[in-house]
Amino acid sequence: MSFWVQCVRGEVVIPASWGQGRATFGGLVAALTFEVMASKVADGRPMRALQVSFVGPVESDVPAVFEAELLREGKAVSQVQGRIMQNGEPRLVCLASFGGDRDSVVEVAPSAAPEATPVDQCQELPYIPKVTPEFTQHIEMRWAFGGMPFSGKGGREMGGWMQFRQTPEAFTDAHIVALVDAWPPAVLPHLKAPAPASSLSWALEIVHPRPVVAAGEWLLYRATIDQAGAGYGHTHAGIWTQRGELVALSRQTVTVFA
Repeated sequence: MSFWVQCVRGEVVIPASWGQGRATFGGLVAALTFEVMASKVADGRPMRALQVSFVGPVESDVPAVFEAELLREGKAVSQVQGRIMQNGEPRLVCLASFGGDRDSVVEVAPSAAPEATPVDQCQELPYIPKVTPEFTQHIEMRWAFGGMPFSGKGGREMGGWMQFRQTPEAFTDAHIVALVDAWPPAVLPHLKAPAPASSLSWALEIVHPRPVVAAGEWLLYRATIDQAGAGYGHTHAGIWTQRGELVALSRQTVTVFA
């Protein structure tokens, strides 16, 4: 296990500093589950697609068990299931597809990165104890698209630049999983006052061959709202390097209690 968590007798205890309201930050628990799932797969098969269902809140400072099962290993693709158990109940369930390269005549250039305000000119979401989510003391975000949460500005887009405040020794796919989920739901700028919101399900696809991302490099994130109503929102997002290279694609269904 990594990401500054404690593992005791096969159980993982996540500190409250990674909190997000009454739960642990979803990107962290998904990244940790991904690492356990990846350990079941043969070398040379990077993760292509990950589907995450946030069944219930993963509590901080309470032992949690991370499990993974190799469902099938074909000639090129491995299918793996992962989950987190806490207090005898499932809290997160994942399915992931890991696949090696194949020979193919199909080759389409990735989507171009959007024009974005330079990092040093963007508004930062600071870590403010008891105001911003606890996990933001570990992840830095700077707004380049759309309004801030609860600003009432509306719009369809939200996002900007992101990186870890503590630079990792090496940047892996697990770091991508954690960073992508750091952004609040893109529907929150439609609200004029704070209200609870959370991810219900999340699908992440990492592009391979993945561009090299240096430790400490900023990544660009832009989410677009497809539709929202009746307490739910549906969004899709792209993630790019500072050089404009596509890294990953994300889709989320979120719940909004307002």
